[in-house]
Amino acid sequence: MSNPQQPSANISYDPLPLTTDADQYQNALYNAPGSPGPASPSFQNMRELGSTSSLPPGASAAQPRFMGTYDGHAGPRESYASSQYPSGGSDFNGSVVALNDTSMGGRTLTGSPYRDEPDSFNEQGHAMSPMGQSSSPRYLGEKQNLYAAPRAKSSRKVLILAVLASLILLILAVVIPVYFAVIKPRMRNSDNDSSNDSDSSNSDNNNSHSPQATGKPQVKIVTGRDGSEITTEDGSKFTYENKLGGYWYWDEDDVFNNGAKAQSWTPALNETFRYGIDKIRGVNLGGWLVTEPPYADTATPAVDEWTLTENLRRDNKMDVLENHYKTFITEKDFADIAGAGLNYLRVPIPFWAVETKPGEPFLQGTAWTYFLKAIQWARKYGLRINLDLHAVPGSQNGWNHSGRLGQTNFLNGPMGIANAERTLDVIRVMTQFISQPQYKDVVTMFGILNEPQGTQVGQEQLSRFYMEAYNVIREVTGVGEGKGPYISYHDGFFPRSTWPGVFGQADRIALDSHPYLCFGGQSDNPMSSYANVPCQQWGASMNSSLAQFGVTTAGEFSNAVTDCGLYLNGVNLGTRYEGNYPGAPNRVGSCTEWTDWTKYTPKMRADIKQFALASMDALQNYFFWTWKIGNSSVSGKVETPAWSYSLGLQEGWMPKNTREADGTCGNTDPFQPPLAAWQTGGAGAGNIPAATASGLSWPPPTISNAGAASLLPSYTRTGPIPTLHGPTFTGSSMTATPSVGNGWANPSDSAGYYTEVAGCSYLDPWVGPTAAPPSPLCPGAPAARRAAPTPAP
Repeated sequence: MSNPQQPSANISYDPLPLTTDADQYQNALYNAPGSPGPASPSFQNMRELGSTSSLPPGASAAQPRFMGTYDGHAGPRESYASSQYPSGGSDFNGSVVALNDTSMGGRTLTGSPYRDEPDSFNEQGHAMSPMGQSSSPRYLGEKQNLYAAPRAKSSRKVLILAVLASLILLILAVVIPVYFAVIKPRMRNSDNDSSNDSDSSNSDNNNSHSPQATGKPQVKIVTGRDGSEITTEDGSKFTYENKLGGYWYWDEDDVFNNGAKAQSWTPALNETFRYGIDKIRGVNLGGWLVTEPPYADTATPAVDEWTLTENLRRDNKMDVLENHYKTFITEKDFADIAGAGLNYLRVPIPFWAVETKPGEPFLQGTAWTYFLKAIQWARKYGLRINLDLHAVPGSQNGWNHSGRLGQTNFLNGPMGIANAERTLDVIRVMTQFISQPQYKDVVTMFGILNEPQGTQVGQEQLSRFYMEAYNVIREVTGVGEGKGPYISYHDGFFPRSTWPGVFGQADRIALDSHPYLCFGGQSDNPMSSYANVPCQQWGASMNSSLAQFGVTTAGEFSNAVTDCGLYLNGVNLGTRYEGNYPGAPNRVGSCTEWTDWTKYTPKMRADIKQFALASMDALQNYFFWTWKIGNSSVSGKVETPAWSYSLGLQEGWMPKNTREADGTCGNTDPFQPPLAAWQTGGAGAGNIPAATASGLSWPPPTISNAGAASLLPSYTRTGPIPTLHGPTFTGSSMTATPSVGNGWANPSDSAGYYTEVAGCSYLDPWVGPTAAPPSPLCPGAPAARRAAPTPAP
């Protein structure tokens, strides 16, 4: 149980390959017990900020993204402050979207759009075996003599004719199947809108297939490859660029067709993705549906989405938020992602996409509308989605990306159980939607909780929540291959080696870690010195987890090796590297050399690319953070280049084909597939031993900073369910309205939504972990009003 005065988690950093100058680093280096890494001196814990005067009102000892709350010791992603490292710490840290400068050069932002800153088996060729030992085998000579031409003829002409005939046959062999399989079934005549047509009834029934005035049919293009033209729903156009064998597919009369293919080596959406064989080569859409906030003024700057929406509502400018959703990520981004050799998207989404409670200022439901756009565009370009629940009620870590900067109220403090129950409901509602047949082949993975402060809430309590979430999801989907999404668990900042076996042979679960190098001790070593660090630090442990746990992903990683970047550590907090971050012991150097990408030398770009390739190869299944970072409103350019995949593509330090990374660490496929059958939904999937299930029953007997769970506020499952709505399709040639589903894949799952018990007392969900529980809590025995645990399927 955590000390009430130490509410933050203890998270260790991946160590950097720092220099050994004791005078320079004796007060700056961190000790990361249990973290693998290159030889380096022992790191000393760095004490951080001892004041919280810069915190927002009510955010006692708060921690923004990457940071822990101050307790006088070094700790995770130190921002306002940090906490002591645990023994046996993880070698992974958390996520980042750098926030942009919102000062607008000293002016207040008024209505401007958001600017957010912060495989398959390796194919092997096989030589053909020669049919004879000589270039002119005897049997061929005999055959040639037997069938000699009756009269002399130019051998050159014969050869040319033979080659031409072969080419014609080859072209026909390709074109004819494509025509009959793809183009002909989609041929449609243009609408005949002539009001003078005497047979108006026939015209109404068949206008989508009627001949034009010329009598020639019009072919409706529903698919295309590299160089084809895309027309978006707003009428704008762009050229599809995919030189990796991918093709898009979109038919307004078949909107749930899953025929698109991201690249030649990635299974199409209507084909099986073989986890453990086909590699996840993904990227995050960070800063889109969960903002990290781009709107502020000099009096009350936004430090999280809570204060962002408060400011927008105050200024009557909520349209600014929706404009961000519309413009920050567009359809073209999805096309470009496929064209870059990426096949998977991790899409962060907040709980307020489903519901909010009174007093929570978030814009409810709108993020869901744009997530539906993400599904549509991913389907069109053959991309799969990992739905990432990035922010949950009460905050799972107290960092700004969780919705509200401050304190952890998930499985921590007096509202810890109630907030976890709300989270289970959000997970259930989302699972019901994405498990419908219209969406299940696109949204194929569900990350149910991003970066919980595991060392704060406790691994046992977190495991019990994970087990209950598994039960909730598999009650909806059933067990076995093809039945609902993979369930992705973040490691909670515990070592990956502590997770195998915790859930028995649970059906299709995955482990998620977030490897970052940049938030610990800082080094001015050149980028070239990091060339093999990912291979050394991450490769072996990822192999072990793939073999022992099953599917293992790096849900977030970047190219950053320092904490340089505008608002990377939080709004106006500076950097450790330049020594102006609260509590930083000394200045290492100027961040300009790391952030001014316009002055990168060719060698610098090559060194960053080498690091990126090594990271991809070592991690094997990954999601880079993040696809896009907006330009600074002051400088007009990206100020955190190490975090932008798209900028790296543009400037040459990210590969134009992700498979270029294969073998960078010296082995083309470090993990030897396949995974165990039960790990992929095969034989034994869902076999959770009774000892495991009973040992992880829900709710946990106690939680951190609150004591017995039975004495804390909790909800009952009698409320109405906020079913999620499907997309709306509009098209000029649509002949019928598609069925988008009712949001509920399994109607037999009929329990109500968690809601307050009449007569019982509740605290604010964001009250903080040190508040006392209501007294009296409610009439009768507290445990009697809690619903029975959901049985394992």
